[in-house]
Amino acid sequence: MKLSGPLESQRLSLLLEMAISRETQMWKVHVPKIQTNQDAGISPAQRDEVIQWLAKLKCQFRLYPETLALAVSLLDRFLAAVKARPKYLNCIAISCFFLAAKTIEEDERIPVLKVLARDSFCGCSPAEIRRMEKIILDKLNWDLHTATPLDFLHIFHAVASSTRPQLLAALRKVSPSQHVALLGKQLLRCLACHQLLQFKGSMLALAILSLEVEKLIPDWLSLIIGLLQKAQMDSSQLIHCRELVAQHLSPPQPSSVYIYSPFKHSLAPCHAGAFQLHRSSALGPESTDSSPPEVPTHGSAALCQRRLAPSRCRQATAKRKVEEMEVDDFYDGIKRLYNEENAPEGVALDGKASSACSTNVAWPGGSVSPCPPLQPVSVM
Repeated sequence: MKLSGPLESQRLSLLLEMAISRETQMWKVHVPKIQTNQDAGISPAQRDEVIQWLAKLKCQFRLYPETLALAVSLLDRFLAAVKARPKYLNCIAISCFFLAAKTIEEDERIPVLKVLARDSFCGCSPAEIRRMEKIILDKLNWDLHTATPLDFLHIFHAVASSTRPQLLAALRKVSPSQHVALLGKQLLRCLACHQLLQFKGSMLALAILSLEVEKLIPDWLSLIIGLLQKAQMDSSQLIHCRELVAQHLSPPQPSSVYIYSPFKHSLAPCHAGAFQLHRSSALGPESTDSSPPEVPTHGSAALCQRRLAPSRCRQATAKRKVEEMEVDDFYDGIKRLYNEENAPEGVALDGKASSACSTNVAWPGGSVSPCPPLQPVSVM
C-alpha cells in the first residue's frame, strides 16, 4: 500500500539518512594514478575501459542497472584496498560482476558461472573466478551491502517528486519511472569516468539530478539546496561535480577538418609562341586576396607561384625572405638539372616580362611543347 504524504516523506528521509551513514563508513577516495610502467598498476584508462566492458555484459545478460552499479562499487573498493596488476583486471572485474549479480538479481536471473566465463570472453576459467571471489570477499570483510550512486539517485528523485509536484507536470510524455531510468543511464555513463571518483556517490547522483531539474522547473535551486542540506554535503564540491558531469555528458563537438585543395593551373599561349602557366579562372581574379589562409602548397606549382609575386615578396618579413632564398636555390638546382643556365628569350623567369612561368620548347615536327627536352645521361 502506498503511504500518504507525511509518512512517505518520513520514509524517504530515513532511507536517505541510512544511506548517507553507510556511505560515510565505507567510502574512501580512490583515484587511479597514471603509471609509467604498464605492469606497475592499473591506469585510469584501463579502469574506465573495464567498466564499459561490464556495461556491455549487463546488456548482454539482461541484468538490472543496480547490478552494474554494485559491481563498479565493489571494483573500486577492492582497487582502493589492493594494488593489483593490469593482467588480473579482467578477472577482478568479472568476479565483482558475478558477486553483484548474486546479491541483486533473482535466482533465476543469475547467470551460470560457466556460461558467464565463456560468453564474456574474460580469459578466466570458472575456478579462477571463484578464487578471485574469495580474495575480494576477504579484502572487503564479506560486506557487499553498500549505498551505490544509483541508490542515492532513486532516493533524491523520489524526494524531489514528492516535494515538487510541478516537477511531474513538467515531464511531457514521460512517466516518473521512465524519467529516473533516463537519469540512471546518465549515471552509469559517469561511473566509467575516473575523474568523478573524487566525489561520493551521493554527490554524483545529486549533481546529475540538479542538471536535469534545472531544465524543468524554475525554482530548482531551492530544491537542490534542501537536498544538499539533508545529505550534509558541501556546496562548492557540488558545483565542481556539476561542471565535470556536464562536461562528460555533453555531446562531443565535431573537430575542424582542413581539406587540401591545390591551385589549378592551365597552359595558355603567349606572344612569343610559348606557353604560359595561368591560374584557373574558376578561382576568380581576386581569389588570392580575399580567400582565407590555406594549407601551404608544395611542389613545382608552389615554386612557380612564389616566383610570380615580386611585389608580395618585397613586403614579406625576414622569415619569408629566408624561405624565398631557399626556394630560389632549389629553383636554380632544377635549372641546372635541365641545363637551363642560359634560358632562351621565350622563357620568362624573372617575373618582369610576364606574370607567369613560361617556356618555349619546339617539337621536332615544328610545334611547341611546354616540357623541356630530356638530356642524355653521361656515364662516368
